[in-house]
Amino acid sequence: MEFPMDNNKDPINLPNTLSIIRLLFIPAVVTCLYFPGKIGSFLAALFFSLAAITDLLDGFYARRYNIVTPLGKLLDPLADKLLISVTMIILIPLNRIPALIVALIIAREIAITGLRGIAVANGKVIEASPSGKYKTIFQIVALICLCLHYQYLKIDFHAVGMVFIWAALILTMWSGWLYFKRAKKMLM
Repeated sequence: MEFPMDNNKDPINLPNTLSIIRLLFIPAVVTCLYFPGKIGSFLAALFFSLAAITDLLDGFYARRYNIVTPLGKLLDPLADKLLISVTMIILIPLNRIPALIVALIIAREIAITGLRGIAVANGKVIEASPSGKYKTIFQIVALICLCLHYQYLKIDFHAVGMVFIWAALILTMWSGWLYFKRAKKMLM
């Protein structure tokens, strides 16, 4: 399949379509989590996993084929934050994730988004760091496991998910601190 090398003016492209698909998976994840038992949990994890794969693919295609649009710069991180945040929030009343972890992770995301906005207003761009990418990977793995929740193949996915979500919290706070440190240098 060939893609145009410079499609910056057309907002309807493969990466942006994948981001929109990721947004459309959110109601499917939420709906499945409202059905008690293994089947609803499995389907929620499946839909969440498919949504996470669209994140990987849209970034790959956008960079590989230089298909970067202003809409894509907004849509991709928005879809990521909504997928992660909504899934975590829905898991709270199901007693699958502590509310404090959710509050801290979402607060960090809002703070970094605000910080990036301030940087852009000052003509600066704060790029995603490797630690930010790792925290996203840990969050995704944790949420897949916490959506699964039950034991499959003698693996307690809730326990595995809790280990990953605590690690994700540590990486989330660490990467947030690094963002603020870099922003302070850039904006001072």
